[in-house]
Amino acid sequence: MAILEDIERDAIALPKDQRLQLAQKLISSVDEIGETGVEEAWEEEISLRINRYRSGEVEPIPADEVFARLKEIAPGQ
Repeated sequence: MAILEDIERDAIALPKDQRLQLAQKLISSVDEIGETGVEEAWEEEISLRINRYRSGEVEPIPADEVFARLKEIAPGQ
């Protein structure tokens, strides 16, 4: 773990703008690995839901009704 601790110490010593830049690069490197295909999957899901709505397969529920149901399920939240 000494190497990681050295990197952390050096990173924290950087100026704020460089720490932010480093943090963004680190987060991006994780997102790229963990979210491969997520964007495409969401696009497909959105299209599916829109098509179901347009075909009449499903009907919309007014937001106030949705919120009322949620309050019944989880009061106080």
